[in-house]
Amino acid sequence: MLLRPLNEGDRNEYAVMLHRSFNTWYRAHGWPSDYFKYGAEQTGIFLDVYNAISPGSSVAAFDSNSGKLMGACFFHPREHHVSLGIMSVNPDYFQRRIGRALVDYITGFADSHRYAALRLVSSAMNMDSFSLYNRSGFIPRASYQDMVLPVPIAGLQVHYPLRDRVRYAVPSDVSAMAALEMEVSGISRINDYRYAIENPHAILQALVFENSDGVVDGFMISIKHPALHMLGPCVARSEKIALALLLQATERFQNATPLFIVPVDKRELAETLYAWGARNVEIHLLQVRGKFQAFNGVNLPSFLPETG
Repeated sequence: MLLRPLNEGDRNEYAVMLHRSFNTWYRAHGWPSDYFKYGAEQTGIFLDVYNAISPGSSVAAFDSNSGKLMGACFFHPREHHVSLGIMSVNPDYFQRRIGRALVDYITGFADSHRYAALRLVSSAMNMDSFSLYNRSGFIPRASYQDMVLPVPIAGLQVHYPLRDRVRYAVPSDVSAMAALEMEVSGISRINDYRYAIENPHAILQALVFENSDGVVDGFMISIKHPALHMLGPCVARSEKIALALLLQATERFQNATPLFIVPVDKRELAETLYAWGARNVEIHLLQVRGKFQAFNGVNLPSFLPETG
């Protein structure tokens, strides 16, 4: 195989491969419907967003005989760590150690650049994926319940007292967002915050929770695109702040069913969401290779932008 970064000329082939890869795997494991419900042309947004945040930070495997795309993975070098992004393998090349080659490339990058950690969020349903990462030195550090919440056309008619402290994020909030995530999660992702606030593809929204002293105590980024309706990443000092951010973020998903990923140990958060009509659909794990700081607050990861 030939390994190289994805480029814009690969977009269509990558979108088709990603669409086939995820839908093939989930259908084979009893998922009730396609993971990506819309056509493959929509999944190209993953390449668009990942390349915008971390230009050139991808690795793809191509068949050296046919030139066909065999698999691809994104990675995101950040201030103190590298996030391993969405991994996909062409179904025509399942069981050919494509994933192993891609992970080895990214762990080699992280090690050679002396990053303290490599992080990812992966499905707990996929034992092949779990084994791949575990053999590469990743250790599960947190568990998440994937939840979906049907939002009526009139929105969630819920009164929540802290909601009035939520506002749209502005560029001057970036440093506070970075400091908050460093405090809560031990990481920061300044390019991600800037990208979400600038929102060049008109698909993201960034909110912050500002306390009565003008301090940012939480933020929520969400994506609304045919390929993915998702709330997160969200970082907050408390579950109540996370709920206020989450409730406000649902306003842009009226008559839709966004996905979000909730730490299993945050019971107030989960029980309130159940009361609002949320239900569980999957389990994910945060896995870390290298340094890890236990969370000092609430962290809701996401897939786009990839949290890690």
